Amino acid sequence: MSAPTAPATGRPGFGSSTPGFPGQRPGHLPRNPEPSRHGPQRRMRAAFGLLGPRRERHLVDADVLSQLTLPMGDDGLVLGIDPDNQPAVLGLCRPTRLDVVLVGGTWIAQVIALRAAAIGARVAVETARPQLWSPMAQAAGGGQQCVTVHQVGRIAPQGPSPASPVLIIRDLGIRPPRSRLTTAPWQSVLTLLPYLGPTAPRLLSTADVVGVQRISPQEADIVGKVMRLGRDDIVSLPSLSDNVALWCTQKHRQYVMTQPTDAETGLLGAPRRMD
Repeated sequence: MSAPTAPATGRPGFGSSTPGFPGQRPGHLPRNPEPSRHGPQRRMRAAFGLLGPRRERHLVDADVLSQLTLPMGDDGLVLGIDPDNQPAVLGLCRPTRLDVVLVGGTWIAQVIALRAAAIGARVAVETARPQLWSPMAQAAGGGQQCVTVHQVGRIAPQGPSPASPVLIIRDLGIRPPRSRLTTAPWQSVLTLLPYLGPTAPRLLSTADVVGVQRISPQEADIVGKVMRLGRDDIVSLPSLSDNVALWCTQKHRQYVMTQPTDAETGLLGAPRRMD
């Protein structure tokens, strides 16, 4: 594109009539009546972009800058809301290892699977109950295989990466066998226990995060001892609602109410503790 021979007065926008661009019509680029005489360098500079609409600059006084705020929160999977009605987030996709144990029902585990797939993770379910997981896996990806179901001991290496993180869900009863796949960078493992069994104390003590739905008073005493819960938490565990769980570590604890979306309710049904 050659440069105009007459200098423009101002910085024209599209649709303007400006001296130096004779015959310009609204909505059309200016035409050049004759070849440029400014050499190759001038022609190259003129080709670096078109002048778009010009607007007034947005200026903020220095004493007002401190009033500008940008709301920010944790990144990850939204488990639900906390008692302060704030989002409760669990960072499943991370460059460090994460081992999660959930003492609860399939419903909340499947909500986690759907939401993990929604944030870009690949979900692999190793289960002895494929009839409970296959319908959800088929409907989760909308034609894409983002949730896969595997028989016990048949799950292959998933190849996690920052661009393709993985969540492995192990639904293998109260005595889950050891797996070839363990936690790794960008690969988290969630072990689902319907209720506490003989190996539960060991699993709870080695987990990074533990989620507990409604359990019996005897189970609550075991969880409270392993996770160092206060007496109030131990007493409340047997009376939790179907969509409420206590998520905790050895140092922190948080009650979370999981509120399903309409799509999740249509696919999984209403919240429930027992399958």
